[in-house]
Order: sequence, then structure tokens, then C-alpha cells
Amino acid sequence: MTVKLGPNRYGKAETRLVHVVREGAVHHLKDINVSTSLSGDMEEVHRNGSNAAVLPTDTQKNTAYAFARKHGVGEIEDFALLLARHYVSAHPSIHHARVEIEEYAWNRIPGESRHSFVRDGGEVRTCVVHHDRDGRTTVVSGLTDLVVLNSTGSEFHGYLVDEYTTLQPTTDRVLATAVTARWRHAGTGERPPYAQVRACLLDAFAQTHSLSLQQTLFAMGERVLTTCPQVCEVRLTLPNRHHFLVDLSPFGLDNENEVFYAADRPYGLIEGSVLREDAPDAGFAWE
Repeated sequence: MTVKLGPNRYGKAETRLVHVVREGAVHHLKDINVSTSLSGDMEEVHRNGSNAAVLPTDTQKNTAYAFARKHGVGEIEDFALLLARHYVSAHPSIHHARVEIEEYAWNRIPGESRHSFVRDGGEVRTCVVHHDRDGRTTVVSGLTDLVVLNSTGSEFHGYLVDEYTTLQPTTDRVLATAVTARWRHAGTGERPPYAQVRACLLDAFAQTHSLSLQQTLFAMGERVLTTCPQVCEVRLTLPNRHHFLVDLSPFGLDNENEVFYAADRPYGLIEGSVLREDAPDAGFAWE
């Protein structure tokens, strides 16, 4: 029997890096998590254990730290591009580099503080960059754990019913989710500000009278695409964080959509993508 080596890659996962910029007594903080993955001429290491073409994962960790010192850490997409292009250009055996970065936000503590920060309890910013030796590059930005809730303005009715259906239709429900969103840029040039895309997602969620979470998902993706021409595709994952009315009748009390319990499991999971009709081929962007 003849066997061959299939797709493979190796790298360093979750290199935590904190970069402090000191402008006199005023400090600025960047807290990121860098994961790198490389692929290319890896036949010999898999078949015979020859490491001649392998860049140690420890070296990849050190490169992230060194590049932070040499170049600073600005927009995470730019830092990821810098790393990916370096690996492919510096080592002939590396044909493709994938760099994923998460960014954790810190806010300056109000008052006279110039070097004291409090961790932001909100979402995590993300990006994934691919670059190969043919010069093809893709950039996907994103966020995860953006928790949002509409206390009204959401309905759910007219769905399929069979012998196992117990859910009652409603014209007024709480709609809550933790948004994971990723948006693919049409090129590697100008990108919309992260804050602008985030605002599009939030505005669409708040302004859509929802008959289903799927409808809300589409509205959020559509808002990003119509507002940010540099974005060609949006992928969203929206777990439906169900809120159910508590039955207070045993205590002689009514409950007119005021008291709920939030169920964490099981939950509905809504996923989908929204893209321009003329969106370029995604290639390896989503890998």
C-alpha cells in the first residue's frame, strides 16, 4: 500500500504578549494572544524525522516578542501581516503562514491615573491572516463574546409543529446572544475601523424588530456590508440565550413579561454568512 502526506501544519499556540508604550508618565497597553501556524516542505520531517526544514515553535514565540519590540503593536491585523510575511520570506521551506491574534482590551482607570488600567469585561477582538509564497494574502477580522440583549422587539411564531413540539408562539420575548462575528476584507489595503464594524453589528441588532434570530443575523451582516465597502463577507455565530417567564401563579402573583430565568443549556445555535454578490473567492481565508 502506498500512502502520502496530507495537509499539515505546525506552530506555536497562544503566545501571550503584553506591550507597554511609555510616553513619559503616560502609558499605553496592548494585551494580545498570538498563534502561528506554518506549512510547506514538510515531507522529510514527517517521513524520516529530519528537522532541517522545521522552524522551531519556540523560535516562533520569540519572533512575536522580538517583533513587538522592533515594530510595536498597533492594529492586530498589521502585526499579524508583519509576522506572516516574515516567516514566508525568511525561510524557503515555509510556503504558507497563518497568524491568529486575540486582543484583550484594558481601560484606563478614571481620574488622574496615567499608568493604571482595568480589564474590559466586554468582547475579545480577533484576526486571522494567511500569507503564502505566491504572494496571496487574506485578512479576516472579528470579535467574540459580544453579549447583547433586547428586552422586547422580538417574536417567534409560525414555525413547524409536530408531535414533539411544546414551545408556545410568542409576539414579545427577550432576545439575547453572545455574538461571534468574523469579516473578510476584499484586499489587504485600507480596512474599516474595528469600532465602525462593531457599531454596525450593534445598531442592526438594536434596530431590527426580529421575527427570528436568523433575520437578525442577516440584518447584522447586511449592515456591515452596506456601510463598509472594504468588507466582502461576514460570518456570524449567534447562540440563542433563552429567557423564559417564571410561573409565579403558585404565589398568587402575575408575571407580565417582568421576571425571567436565563437558561444556559440547552440553547439554540444560529450560524450564517452574508456576502456581496461580487465577493472575491475566499481561498484559504476561513481555514
